[in-house]
Amino acid sequence: MFKKVLFPIDQSRETQEAFDVVIDIVQKYSSRLVLLSVVEEPNTDAPNEDVVMSSPETVGKLLETAKTAFSQQGIQTETIERQGKPAFVICDVADEIEANLIVMGCRGLGLTDEGAHDSVTNRVINLSPCPVLIVP
Repeated sequence: MFKKVLFPIDQSRETQEAFDVVIDIVQKYSSRLVLLSVVEEPNTDAPNEDVVMSSPETVGKLLETAKTAFSQQGIQTETIERQGKPAFVICDVADEIEANLIVMGCRGLGLTDEGAHDSVTNRVINLSPCPVLIVP
């Protein structure tokens, strides 16, 4: 059913909480797991925005750590590192690799009207070429 699962990762608590769900899905369906991390472009329109920016070095370490953690569970992974706006990059990569499922942690931004429009999760849900599983 889910031959290829895309798991976008960052350093958030939500990503860590989705880890076990990803393991369960990949093991149950014998899926191929692709880890994606995005180096976000700086937002020049909102210089005071409270966003954790990742450097390519940080993203590389994050992907290696995640790959090792999945390997310890007997799961082989493929890693992709990209730069851009996270929601658009996630959906583009899902389309490129022909993912059958995207698994993401949920952020609290979507709880308000303003946050719902700015939420990466909400954008991915609306733009994704495949089903999206949001882990609360």
